[in-house]
Amino acid sequence: MMAGEMPLWEKPVTYGAIGGTKAADLLTYPPKGFRPIERRRRIGHGENRFAWASAQTMSWGIQRLSGFTVDVVDAPAAVTDQTYVPVSFDDDGRPVESVAAETGAGEDTFGGDGTSFLIPGDTATLTIRFLGIPVTAPVRVVYVIDEPNRKGFAYGTLRGHPESGEEAFVVERTDDGSVWLTISAFSRPSAWYWWVLSIPLRIAQEQYTRRYLKVLAGPTD
Repeated sequence: MMAGEMPLWEKPVTYGAIGGTKAADLLTYPPKGFRPIERRRRIGHGENRFAWASAQTMSWGIQRLSGFTVDVVDAPAAVTDQTYVPVSFDDDGRPVESVAAETGAGEDTFGGDGTSFLIPGDTATLTIRFLGIPVTAPVRVVYVIDEPNRKGFAYGTLRGHPESGEEAFVVERTDDGSVWLTISAFSRPSAWYWWVLSIPLRIAQEQYTRRYLKVLAGPTD
């Protein structure tokens, strides 16, 4: 970090529709100017699969297994306590408890192997390869989902990411025991030079999304 530059954990996300990936009608009504995607795949069956896939998802495992380098940024504990959490509404339009309250934002949650799970406010720099060149992509966790049969999180982009927008990764166990991974996102190039490369950028996004869906479908037993 250059002298006088704001540390990454202080930088705001680069879009306004925080929590937009939770919208049921995201594909039909995405935030204005953003391109939405949603991909869903069955990744296995049973309690072991759900536990493993959930733990991987909640500890940057999807990204690491997909070939990303993940550099987690240290930040003061107060940052997660003050993280913005979007307001949620029920079917009648009444506000409901925030995700932060439901998931204990600001308190560490650990997996069976001691891995610290993600909480809102966690910040990291992902390094990916684009056209053969390493590219850094700073992100921040903007919400988490911690329900008996649904686990996951979404991150928002920070300045320096090739795209602007949000991406969510949710593992779900259905009534028949099947385990599914759903990836939802909305994005657009973050700067003029990324707009010039918008077609290869979109192709790369599709390739990485397919890779995300594949890595959690491997054997665990």
